Amino acid sequence: MMIVQPHAAIHTVARTLPEHVPDRALVVVNASSVVPARMVVQRSDARTFELLWCAPAAGQGPGASVQAWVRGGKRLRCGDVLTVGALEVRCEDDGGDGRERSFVILSGDLIEACRAHGQIPLPPYIARPDGPVPADLDRYQTIYADRDGSIAAPTAGLHFDEAMLAQLDVVRLHLHVGPGTFLPMDAADIRDHRVGAERIELGEVAALRIEEARAIGRPIVAVGTTVVRALESLAHGGRPLVAARTQTELVIVPGHRFEVVTHLLTNFHLPRSSLLMLACAFGGTERVLAAYVEAVAQGYRFYSYGDCMLLTRAP
Repeated sequence: MMIVQPHAAIHTVARTLPEHVPDRALVVVNASSVVPARMVVQRSDARTFELLWCAPAAGQGPGASVQAWVRGGKRLRCGDVLTVGALEVRCEDDGGDGRERSFVILSGDLIEACRAHGQIPLPPYIARPDGPVPADLDRYQTIYADRDGSIAAPTAGLHFDEAMLAQLDVVRLHLHVGPGTFLPMDAADIRDHRVGAERIELGEVAALRIEEARAIGRPIVAVGTTVVRALESLAHGGRPLVAARTQTELVIVPGHRFEVVTHLLTNFHLPRSSLLMLACAFGGTERVLAAYVEAVAQGYRFYSYGDCMLLTRAP
């Protein structure tokens, strides 16, 4: 773990995080659980398609409308019925040139089908020629995950163990990560980049605790960019934090006015990604990119199973 400071970085290990967060800090984590949402389904003519369900959630049974990214989707037609095990879905649009398609569930339960037939949707840079290994089901999941909904892990939380949590004042929210997190920033203007809607759930007790900490000036440490997006979306424009079940399409770029988060624990991200752009907006572009140069020089590991950095919000 790198502690990024104005003049020199501190190099340590993640288990020492409780020693480096500010006194009285409130630590906010994303407790969304990763669903094995990538699966192969079959049409009546035996042709198969690979689907990645965009927003799997409890209660998605017959009649529910769901979205998926489809590999080989040009051969999938509106009205086609696809099956795997007890799950049967019907394609509801022709998809145009896009990868995302709409489906309605005819029978079965989506989460149950994912557990029975799905694979953990690891990022493409994690090479698994034969697909995820059994250990990924545990490793690509935070220890405090408690509610199904994500198709990518909030990876800053992978550094935590029970001993670390016991030393911190922690509250939980849920931002269910969608597939847009994998998209590179290819818009000519970064403000035009889109990651799609992602679901936020903030409970009443958590909202009260965060808002109380905010009111008395306690440091608020976000564990991961997903927590930053959730809190800054809910507090956008100076609003007080209240319990909510909503969605966000917020993309944070340099110039964003941060309302809640004072410190950020985050991994080292892909170039030209919305996650790196958020880190630069939070910690200052020059400071963050200099930290990346330092990380490369020191042999830090990047991406989901890599190392992390603790940033203070730039003035």
